[in-house]
Amino acid sequence: MEQLTQQMAETLSRGGPVLWIIAGLSVVTLALILWKIWRLLWIGVWGGTDTDPAILAWIAGDWVGAQNLLRGARGIRGRIARVAMTVRRDPSLTEAHAREEITRLAMGELRDAQSGLRALDLIATIAPLLGLFGTVLGMIEAFQALQGAGSQADPGVLAGGIWEALLTTAAGMGVAIPAAMASAWFDAVVERTRAEMEDTATRIFTRGPEQGG
Repeated sequence: MEQLTQQMAETLSRGGPVLWIIAGLSVVTLALILWKIWRLLWIGVWGGTDTDPAILAWIAGDWVGAQNLLRGARGIRGRIARVAMTVRRDPSLTEAHAREEITRLAMGELRDAQSGLRALDLIATIAPLLGLFGTVLGMIEAFQALQGAGSQADPGVLAGGIWEALLTTAAGMGVAIPAAMASAWFDAVVERTRAEMEDTATRIFTRGPEQGG
């Protein structure tokens, strides 16, 4: 373990300050991905199948049964279904106002689900650029050393300087690829959640006790 730590520290030192920055971004990326997974689990984007029996009860005209079933429902769909049924039956609200209320709630839930995605997108964009920047700086340094050595230049030293410069490019891509993949996956999860919420609200507003089942 100690030897591995020393090797990593040596590699980071060869890559220069830009490689240290990219290493810091890799830690931030991992933390963001883990936090995002935990956050999506917490708000319940992967829950919702237990909401379907309540919606079916609502469509059949059983308002009390639907509410009882929703007491055990978890996740965004359950919250949307509870509020949609409540505002749909509120005599003080027109259908337009009820739809506005459920839309407001849904937008808030989606904002919560989308939090952190811009940070991942930013990392996926700047990490390769930082890697390229570090490589350019390393190449400049290597060719300056070559110029200073003149006719006594050692091709092996030049090659060593070049591969050390290329470390930052590889590191930048190594951070950007998982960040981009995670961001795309989270986007797909949020989009699916949006569609499920729209489906839940539509089924509740188009049919229910008021329409006689």
